[in-house]
Amino acid sequence: MKTLEPLIAKHPFFAGLQPTYLELITGCASNQIIKSGELLFHEGEQADHFYVIREGTLKLMVQMPAAGEVTLQTIHSGEIVGWSWLFPPYRWHFSGRAATELRVLAFDAACLRQKCETDTGFGYEFLKRFSHIMMERLQATRIQLIDLYQVSQ
Repeated sequence: MKTLEPLIAKHPFFAGLQPTYLELITGCASNQIIKSGELLFHEGEQADHFYVIREGTLKLMVQMPAAGEVTLQTIHSGEIVGWSWLFPPYRWHFSGRAATELRVLAFDAACLRQKCETDTGFGYEFLKRFSHIMMERLQATRIQLIDLYQVSQ
């Protein structure tokens, strides 16, 4: 049986993890293919995974009453998507639709939360890595809002 550990280990997000931590993460991982146009996750639904986009492009969207689906950000190969699984009530705040066929590594949220609770060193390391991604995404959104504000002036 082939393991996903080599794929996970070579991704920059997981670089430098202790082998035992890499093993814990791999135990919660699966490989998935999502067809172009399909939803990977939907705003308001249970956030039960996070994803590493191996190949393809994902549109991160929000539903606007007057405008319908609006794309906020485009997520590309190599990027991580989804942190809603970390915070109760574990609901997606956005929708993710495949702009192209996607190949993703999907990580089971309940599995990871349990492992983070059991091994607090692992949990702390994982949270530090996710905090960095959250900061980058918030900064990108900030820049996008500044650009939008300047265009509307």
